[in-house]
Amino acid sequence: MRAVVQRVKEASVSVDGEVVGKIGKGLLVFIGIQEGDSIEDVQWMGRKIPGLRIFEDGHGRMNESVLDVDGGILAISQFTLFADVRKGTRPSFNNAAKPEPAKRLYEALIDDLEGILSKPVQKGVFGADMTIPAVNDGPVTIVLDSRLG
Repeated sequence: MRAVVQRVKEASVSVDGEVVGKIGKGLLVFIGIQEGDSIEDVQWMGRKIPGLRIFEDGHGRMNESVLDVDGGILAISQFTLFADVRKGTRPSFNNAAKPEPAKRLYEALIDDLEGILSKPVQKGVFGADMTIPAVNDGPVTIVLDSRLG
């Protein structure tokens, strides 16, 4: 499982022109599910994402998590995180999980994050064509991969 985590001042997601998820200060997280990912990958991400200390404390150091700043999380499924362009320039997505198991693991991750945050996680619509405007903060962008640790 792979995640691209961006610290944002605000972000939202729309499907067919309708906003379906929106946060202020917090984390915009793009989540890719790889063939062979399991609940262990979900649990690893579920612990890692909200614990990332990438928000500034009172001394200007990145020392606080989204939990510490009472921020939100907007989670977007994105199979393109497993694009393979080693051969040619047209991406192959063979390493991405099939839709049914990917959706199940994506939803399990949302459940884990909500349990840790003690509030709803905003999200996109799995498999939909989405528009995601965001105001990056920093910018701070972290790439996580459950298989690389």
